[in-house]
Amino acid sequence: MMANNNSDKSTWAIGGGTLLGVGVGLAVLKTSVLWFVGSIIGGIGLGLMVTAILASRKQ
Repeated sequence: MMANNNSDKSTWAIGGGTLLGVGVGLAVLKTSVLWFVGSIIGGIGLGLMVTAILASRKQ
């Protein structure tokens, strides 16, 4: 049972970006492991940027 029911979706944006990075990383995994890690980091960065945009629009 969740007592704190707020409408903050920032964790969804970060998690979605991370999953997107993993998906892209799996596509380039045969090329290089560093591209895999880079795509995960890029996905996290994309999620953080979406979170910042959503937070600025909320205020």
